[in-house]
Amino acid sequence: MEIGTTKMSSRGQVVIPLDMRKDIKEGEKLIVIKRDDEIILKKSISETALWSEKSLAKTWLNEEEDEAWKDL
Repeated sequence: MEIGTTKMSSRGQVVIPLDMRKDIKEGEKLIVIKRDDEIILKKSISETALWSEKSLAKTWLNEEEDEAWKDL
């Protein structure tokens, strides 16, 4: 896992650190997930994957689901 820092501009823009964006092409869609105080940014495989993740987010992103997977 890599960890980096960035700042948000007054227009809500953030820059992904260079070494973390080497596999992301300009214009490529990314998935943004907000969970409590976390913001998760993921590469999108396809438009279908984007909608699948969005529709399943309520199922995946909850305390009960986290509890079920925590020991795996």
